[in-house]
Amino acid sequence: MNLPILLAAATALATAAGGLLALKAKDRLHLVLGLAAGLLLGLVAFDLLPEVFEMSSATLLGAPAVSVALVGGFLLLHLYEKFFGTHEPAESDFSDDHQHRVNVAGGLGAFAMAGHVFLDGLALGVAFTIDEKLGIAVFVALLVHAFSDGLNTVSLLIKSGKWTRKGIWLIGVDSIARISGAAVGSSLALSEDFTALYLATFSGILIYLATSHILPEAHARHKSRWTLVSTIVGVLIMWGLVSQLEAVHVHGHESAIEHGDEHGDEHGDEHGDEHGDEHGDEHGDEHDHEEEENG
Repeated sequence: MNLPILLAAATALATAAGGLLALKAKDRLHLVLGLAAGLLLGLVAFDLLPEVFEMSSATLLGAPAVSVALVGGFLLLHLYEKFFGTHEPAESDFSDDHQHRVNVAGGLGAFAMAGHVFLDGLALGVAFTIDEKLGIAVFVALLVHAFSDGLNTVSLLIKSGKWTRKGIWLIGVDSIARISGAAVGSSLALSEDFTALYLATFSGILIYLATSHILPEAHARHKSRWTLVSTIVGVLIMWGLVSQLEAVHVHGHESAIEHGDEHGDEHGDEHGDEHGDEHGDEHGDEHDHEEEENG
């Protein structure tokens, strides 16, 4: 089993873990959600977007194509929810709880969720075909998203008394869809430009989730400065992690270049010595041969 598939399975476990945490830390959910939103925003801003802008310089009607894809991803999920139902958090003060139950537990909600997480898994698989570092960045984004989603969805199902059957079934659908998406994505051979557009669209979806779902819920019941602080902390944590990983990546790349240069110099010196010895021996033999002929 390849790495993207294993990581996709790990994100499915994160959904269940988020639901369990929702039962244990009800009074601190706003802080956890605020932190999750900050982590997502930081990851998109400091890692995913720089990568996709570096991968593609294509333009569309005078604008960078990846920027158009970013906005398109944001609007795509917004329209998706208008047709298939909202993804509102379980305890939101501005959501219709009954309607949300129908959307989450019903067949249409399961279909919508499966389509959503399949695209998540697809992004994970595609990212790993380009670069392992990019794949890890997408995995972190999916992990945070799955965890924060589990804080709401799984908690709602438990409260509605549908956890035993519907909950296990939905987690199964979630797992299969993510793993299937990762398997398909890792088997595709896409150009860098197309991959950049897809990952830019994925980044727009993450921004929508952070700003339209996670942050509103974090501030819905607890309008305190600590929620904002936790969001800022999440952004700073991701900024620091990305900076450290980039420094390690650059250092490793420079070390590899230096090692290659040293190896090349040593090989060149050895080759020069061997060539010199051979040339000297040949020249000496020729000289001896000439002396014998003259003698």
